[in-house]
Amino acid sequence: MSGIIGKKVGMTSFYDDNGKNIPCTVIEAGPCVITQVKTPETDGYNALQLGFEDQKESRVNQPKMGHFKKAKVSPKKKLVEFRDFEGEFNLGDSVTVEIFEEGEYVDVVGTSKGKGFQGVVKRYNFRGVGDATHGQHNRMRAPGSIGAASYPARVFKGMRMAGQMGNKRVKETNLQVMKVFPEKNLLVVKGAIPGAKNSYVIVEK
Repeated sequence: MSGIIGKKVGMTSFYDDNGKNIPCTVIEAGPCVITQVKTPETDGYNALQLGFEDQKESRVNQPKMGHFKKAKVSPKKKLVEFRDFEGEFNLGDSVTVEIFEEGEYVDVVGTSKGKGFQGVVKRYNFRGVGDATHGQHNRMRAPGSIGAASYPARVFKGMRMAGQMGNKRVKETNLQVMKVFPEKNLLVVKGAIPGAKNSYVIVEK
């Protein structure tokens, strides 16, 4: 599937032809350069490795530096592989935001914002105890019972409890492309995408 590496710029909104206000996310998508071409003969499958955003040579180790020199491109910060890429591309070619069209639907992959250690009310939307009468002390946001005693005499796997929240890979599917600005390498998609501003995202067709 075709795709591109980008960076989340932020959110905005605009009005459509019917006067409806649509919240949108602006993505700086590419330009990306092809740093490796994989074929069934050499690797067993078809894929393109794309690189995004220049990196200082002093921050790149020798094996990666050799990889970039083989492709005859400058070092890149972010490398992502896309299988079964649509279209004919060669080593060193650029992939720009022009592979997308207004009105089509894309999937966006990003890393969600980390929330740290959170309780069950914030993490899983537990209701908590609403009634503070009858001697209720300090159990307003507690999870309640997590299992029985003699049977099963253990806590089942997957029990929703307090713990680390966020900072995970998240894919938002079927987001409509509202605008494409090729001259500025900007892609505007409908709705929100995971991650903070300036975080890397992957946009897939």
